Amino acid sequence: MNLFTDIRTLVIDSLTGMTGEGALPEGLDFANVAVEPPRDAAHGDMATNAAMVLAKPAKMKPRDIALKLANRLIRDPRIEMGIADLSSASEAEIEAAAAKAVAGPGFINLWLKKHVWQEVLSEVLDAGTDFGRSDMGEGKRVNVEYVSANPTGPLHVGHTRGAVFGDALAALLAYAGYDVTREYYINDGGGQVDVLARSVYLRYLEAHGQEVAFADGTYPGDYLVPVGQALKDKVGDAYVGKGEDVWLAEVREFSTDAMMELIREDLAQLGIKMDKFYSEKSLYGTGKIEAALASLEAKGLIYQGVLEPPKGKKPDDWEPREQTLFKSTDHGDDVDRAVKKSDGSWTYFAPDIAYHYDKVERGFDELIDIFGADHGGYVKRMKAAVSALSDGKVPLDIKLCQLVKLFKNGQEFKMSKRAGTFVTLRDVVDAVGADVTRFMLLTRKNDQGFDFDLDKALEQSKDNPVFYVQYANARICSTLRKAEEQGIAADDATLNAADLSLIADPAQLAVAKKLAEWPRQVEIAARTHEPHRVAFYLYDLASELHGLYHLGKSNEGLRFVNESSQLATHANLALARAVSVVISAGLGILGVKPAEEMR
Repeated sequence: MNLFTDIRTLVIDSLTGMTGEGALPEGLDFANVAVEPPRDAAHGDMATNAAMVLAKPAKMKPRDIALKLANRLIRDPRIEMGIADLSSASEAEIEAAAAKAVAGPGFINLWLKKHVWQEVLSEVLDAGTDFGRSDMGEGKRVNVEYVSANPTGPLHVGHTRGAVFGDALAALLAYAGYDVTREYYINDGGGQVDVLARSVYLRYLEAHGQEVAFADGTYPGDYLVPVGQALKDKVGDAYVGKGEDVWLAEVREFSTDAMMELIREDLAQLGIKMDKFYSEKSLYGTGKIEAALASLEAKGLIYQGVLEPPKGKKPDDWEPREQTLFKSTDHGDDVDRAVKKSDGSWTYFAPDIAYHYDKVERGFDELIDIFGADHGGYVKRMKAAVSALSDGKVPLDIKLCQLVKLFKNGQEFKMSKRAGTFVTLRDVVDAVGADVTRFMLLTRKNDQGFDFDLDKALEQSKDNPVFYVQYANARICSTLRKAEEQGIAADDATLNAADLSLIADPAQLAVAKKLAEWPRQVEIAARTHEPHRVAFYLYDLASELHGLYHLGKSNEGLRFVNESSQLATHANLALARAVSVVISAGLGILGVKPAEEMR
């Protein structure tokens, strides 16, 4: 049930009726007609912009459209018009009520009757955590690629943000009806894995008792010590004193496998499980890169040419060289891009094109890549490539995750002895736990920088959003347990049968209205690829719940357990249970386990 969609359907049906009667011209596009909560709750429960967006194409004054539309809308039995019996209302009374609904130049504000909000509670209790699920993505396959860190070490805090964001986005899209594939692209085809192999070889020599020195550009972190020991256990002294021609290829594969196992373990710490790991190395020597570029060449998008020098100061060693270029400017890029160097080797961009060609060929309807902020320069070229490969049929959305700074005891937390130069994902999870880590990293939009205060994340106050939301759910669970201890039935079957007409106080209805927004928030967040909206919504819902709870201290009728009335108690507990259901659904999308008690 999406009440906002239902009321929008009422608006569209009313506009269609007006068109049929000649009150509106034929052929108007209703796509931009919206129904949403007004900014000020005092202005109504819902507002529509219909008259404003249709005025210009209809060549009419927006207020004239609004008055006629409002006259139709307020006749619906769900709309509160201030008249007890619509059937006995005169046309003059209806017109007066319609005029009151029109605000300013033509916005229409609507109030809904209490039974509508009571029915929302019933819907929540009947559907459980499926309340809010959408079919907007039905029949659509989407690939979400995230993390995709180089397999050269453990995941650091920057990867953590991308991992959490990507995983929550994938869960959100699945909740909205999409068929989602979670994918990790293993960057194991470049020179960084050779550096990894050389670094592991040094640890291997160290395991044999030799003194070693890590040159600049190698990986000195302690995390490679057990990898070097494992290599020794496997091959003994077979590589000691031997040249790279003997061991490099084997150690590279061994080291990459070891790092990917470490990365899988890191992801498991956050409850993340990928559907597919795709190796960059699998693109080389298999004809896949050649096939992708052949597809572009067949469309006239590959040519031999010379690129202009980089903008700004021209490097001293820059020389104009003829290269194989992709005409990416035909698909929105700023400049054309090299795919093969003058020496015949592939550029970094070529395998990325092949990888996305593979995604397109697998039949995905939409692609989403989660990149770190340092990959901003890659956005236009990748969008151009996917547009060209799919003939504009498969959209690619690239989400950039800005940097995370960690703070502890008021100081920036910078160092991990295990990693050597950075804070690892495990450092963060060990400090505050997976649930707190996930929720906190989703309290900012992905393209905004984030200061993660480890002390604040564990603070038990309203200023800590994860505590505030979890405490709301724990408070409800505690109330239900105490009710049962007092002999009051509080099981779902009993609460589902409660008399919800008793939920009539403005404070109670405010909670019901917030619950009614959940399906709408799911669809907006899924459409915009913004899972942080879920975290924001849960905080607002928790605030409504806490506010109602505190009002009950001075108003017995609002107490979840009303000692004067068992009927009121069941209705109030049903309201609280509905809140818990939606909080659980939202936390499930964020990958956070709902708390049933607080320690």
